[in-house]
Amino acid sequence: MSTQKNFISKALDRVEKVGNSLPDPSTLFFYLALIVVIVSHICYMLGISVTYEAFDQSTASIVQKTTSAISLLTPDGIRYMYTSIIKNFTSFFPLGVVFVILLGVGVAEGTGFMSAVLRKMVIITPKKALTASVVFLGILSNVASSVGYVVLVPLGALIFMSFKRHPIAGLAATFAGVSGGWSANILIGTNDPMFAGLSTEAARILDPTYLVQPTANWYFMFVSTFVITIVGTLVTEKIIEPRLGTYNMDDDHELNLNVINKNENKGMLFALIAFIAFIGVVLLLVLPSNGILRNPETGSILQSPFMSGIIVTMSLVFFIPGIAYGIGAGTIKSDKEVVALMVKTITTISGFLVLLFFASQFVAFFNHSNLGVILSVTGANALKSVGFVGIPLVISFILLTAFINIFIAVDSAKWAIMAPIFVPMFMQLGISPELTQAAYRVGDSSTNIIAPLMPFFPLMVAFVQKYDKNFGVGSVITLMLPYSIAFLAVWIILLIIWILLGIPVGIGAPLFYHM
Repeated sequence: MSTQKNFISKALDRVEKVGNSLPDPSTLFFYLALIVVIVSHICYMLGISVTYEAFDQSTASIVQKTTSAISLLTPDGIRYMYTSIIKNFTSFFPLGVVFVILLGVGVAEGTGFMSAVLRKMVIITPKKALTASVVFLGILSNVASSVGYVVLVPLGALIFMSFKRHPIAGLAATFAGVSGGWSANILIGTNDPMFAGLSTEAARILDPTYLVQPTANWYFMFVSTFVITIVGTLVTEKIIEPRLGTYNMDDDHELNLNVINKNENKGMLFALIAFIAFIGVVLLLVLPSNGILRNPETGSILQSPFMSGIIVTMSLVFFIPGIAYGIGAGTIKSDKEVVALMVKTITTISGFLVLLFFASQFVAFFNHSNLGVILSVTGANALKSVGFVGIPLVISFILLTAFINIFIAVDSAKWAIMAPIFVPMFMQLGISPELTQAAYRVGDSSTNIIAPLMPFFPLMVAFVQKYDKNFGVGSVITLMLPYSIAFLAVWIILLIIWILLGIPVGIGAPLFYHM
């Protein structure tokens, strides 16, 4: 047993060392952009080109198209880089999407609305449904980005203690929901627009008109929410809690659940009324056959102003109840405070905006040089030649993503690197960008809970050490490993069943891509 622990500890140390040696994600994209510049010139000098089938917009037909490498080190290439840097950033699809959605989320979180809702839902939870509820709420908290890590995870320990159960089991169950269920939800969250934006940019390497909607994975993630809740509950009650044994509470650990006060209840009532009123207005604009937000020519909802502006709707879903809650609870007194909350939220993602700046240059250079097309077509042809397509390819991609996630924990950074390569490559093999994105998110979420470089992992270690000072990084990874393995296995099985049944992964999101 000691030898096994030493082996695991050494292996985890190696993982942590390799991860720490990686540059900052922004720096990584800078290096990748430089590599693209150099490789583009080499491919240009070698005269590398590919021929493939593509959709011609002018003739509305499939044509044979030949694409050659374009050097970024020729006079034209240098001029392109010099004059396009600002445009590359401002036209980068994820930029506006993430910015707008976070304005609404920032108000909902800053007024205390999200925190109050999560605490209220945990407090009213029946004893028998306790474990399932904290896992489920952990998943649900992802609509408000990282609020679940800060609010819900420590609350999970307290609520478990109130039922005379081990607090670390509560931490583990909640953390599994928040982190392991990062890509599942019954609602569209802040991650969905970001992923959709990056997938759109990647898909347009082959199809300039392709658009991946924020709802692209919603059907699959909706069902995943309940599947992951069941799996997380079983792992907690059958594996984690029995191993932890009985917890002896002392006076240092008060069972204070921080119950909802009168002002918070009033705020939630205001928020509920505002939310119902807002949904009512949206339904009036969408449901009637002549609804203003329907397609004015076809009456369609899928291809309509409503779907094109879904990001605005999502932002208002948080913004309006958030303001109503703030008014009712007394946490905001004026419009200046609302604006201050939005400013504060954008300030917290300043690092992400820097990341997007460098990521946008990498993606733009990659596309302009035609390396994306060349790599995707060449890779697709190689996979076709060995018959490695379909479900085995999807499973391999999930496992690759799960492995990479241990070393590069920022999901947006990984997808910005992987999407331009794998999305068009899989499109060549008949797999839709939406399905590729869903497969990526399965692999990414499954190993979040055991990735020591994930930004909130140290916070989890600190929470656990409050109840057992002997727990270190390796102990927490060992604690969470059963969740990771179970989530990955069950999620892969679910996706295989989904593909075999031919169910779209989201609204207007097919499994397969046809020119």
